[in-house]
Amino acid sequence: MLTAAICGDVFASPPVDSILAGIHAVTGPMGCLLIVTNYTGDRLNFGLAAEQAKSEGYKVEIVIVGDDCALPPPRGIAGRRGLAGTILVNKIAGAAAAAGLSLADVAAEAKRASEMVGTMGVALSVCTLPGQVTSDRLGPGKMELGLGIHGEPGAAVADLQPVDVVVSHVLKQILSTETNYVPITRGNRVVLMINGLGATPVMELMIAAGKAVPNLQLEHGLAVERVYTGSFMTSLDMAGFSISIMKADEVILKHLDATTKAPHWPVGVDGNRPPAKIPVPMPPSHSMKSDESLGRPLQLSQQGHVLEVTIEAAAEAVVNLRDRLNEWDSKVGDGDCGSTMYRGATAILEDKKKYYPLNDAAETVNEIGASIRRVMGGTSGILYHIFCKAAYAKLKASSKSGITSKQWAEALEASIAAVSKYGGATAGYRTMLDALIPAAAVLQEVKCWD
Repeated sequence: MLTAAICGDVFASPPVDSILAGIHAVTGPMGCLLIVTNYTGDRLNFGLAAEQAKSEGYKVEIVIVGDDCALPPPRGIAGRRGLAGTILVNKIAGAAAAAGLSLADVAAEAKRASEMVGTMGVALSVCTLPGQVTSDRLGPGKMELGLGIHGEPGAAVADLQPVDVVVSHVLKQILSTETNYVPITRGNRVVLMINGLGATPVMELMIAAGKAVPNLQLEHGLAVERVYTGSFMTSLDMAGFSISIMKADEVILKHLDATTKAPHWPVGVDGNRPPAKIPVPMPPSHSMKSDESLGRPLQLSQQGHVLEVTIEAAAEAVVNLRDRLNEWDSKVGDGDCGSTMYRGATAILEDKKKYYPLNDAAETVNEIGASIRRVMGGTSGILYHIFCKAAYAKLKASSKSGITSKQWAEALEASIAAVSKYGGATAGYRTMLDALIPAAAVLQEVKCWD
């Protein structure tokens, strides 16, 4: 199985520093394989951490897993989400590594496995985010088909159906020859995983497995070689389950059957417990910075004072919008946008008191990016950090005596270009760019620097 798992806040990807700390803690001379679920925040954060690790001399490869079979063929930039099939990929890659394969071969095994598996989930309730009011989007007597693991809405809401009807529908969706999400045809050997989403008893998972196995054999003509039942990839306290089907051959079965010390893997455990916790070095804090010149000046210039007031106003506005942003996000996503933005805003307000060289606009923007990177995580955290880095580079090239309105506008345009480049979005993709691009256009029209 995995040597390390990097955790972020609830339903948010881990920040780059945490991923780097994990790479530093466990990577040996053979290198490191990062197995990443296909969500934008995960791809951005793990990608940036991988590039940083490579620049430090580490051998790092990435495999992206997108096993979702609930949505139509990929549209736009997101593609298929990573779901419980990722656990099977983890097991196969871990066994390949333990067998002594090279990093390139382990990555190839993991990639091949990711292309052989498909998953679809069914929920009978939404999950409860800690400290948040549970969304009421799924009413009584309803179930949600094709949801993700972060509580985001599924492909469809339907009336509750008997388990054999639900299982039959899910299997047909995964094995559909029209979408061709998995290369599985009649006569193939397969592995079946019934995964609980957090609040489903094992008994009910076993009932779903008992319906799925004969359906696969009789309706789809498949040989079911292995069945794994349990809670492998949950969504907090969500009631429901997902079904994963992987095309199997002797190599895949050998890796799945390999003994492991992972305590909750259902087969092949040799009775030994995992090793003691590995101490992980903490990322550098502000107090450890070698450049002590970067700190709050004793006396603020006029520009420094204006910059401080502006930062305070913006951050306090975000703090006050936390609950409203969470409410809006719960309608279309996982309901944590306000909480994520709140963490960034409060960190900025706190760090401003000691660490921001407010008389130097460029360095202040850079420090704002560092505050965001440290606490926000997720897609928005990494994108705002990229935003600040691009603005910093543009402002750094400007005069230190004072940044003009025109230079601020140019910095905004540079930041928008960077976010678009690395995030893969443009105008009309319903991202932060749909607010930033018009703002930059208005600045150019007004030309307040004339």
